[in-house]
Amino acid sequence: MRKETYSMWDAMLASPTEPMTVKQRIHQLTRMWSGLAALETAIEPTKDDWAVCSDAVNLMETLIKHGHIVDTNNLLFDAMKALAEAGQRSFAGKPIRLDGAGIQAVRGLLEDYSMVLESLPARTMIHCHRLTEKRLQGILKGHKQAHDVVIS
Repeated sequence: MRKETYSMWDAMLASPTEPMTVKQRIHQLTRMWSGLAALETAIEPTKDDWAVCSDAVNLMETLIKHGHIVDTNNLLFDAMKALAEAGQRSFAGKPIRLDGAGIQAVRGLLEDYSMVLESLPARTMIHCHRLTEKRLQGILKGHKQAHDVVIS
């Protein structure tokens, strides 16, 4: 079982009014933007590159599901679809790669996630991480929702 990113203590001690620290935000966003860059241009993008972009999608899904943000342009679905297609390409023996529309969708979602990180309280974001990790563990145990995609 994968170690949790944040504990219940982390959530309890996090600010209920201020965003995550700049260092925390930079760490998350650097990993996610680097993953997207690799999916766009690397000769052999890795599953980790795909996974960090998927993390952003999954976190945004949790924030939307729990009413913290609204996806007015249906960008979440477009990013999910793009990453699912990239994963399917890897099953066909091709590099995990996004197409042009997929790049735009994931890039837009990462831009939105960046704004969310700067505006929502740290406690909300940590709860989001915890809920997302719990849902992903459920998926790995076979408890899927209709739209869930698993790439192993």
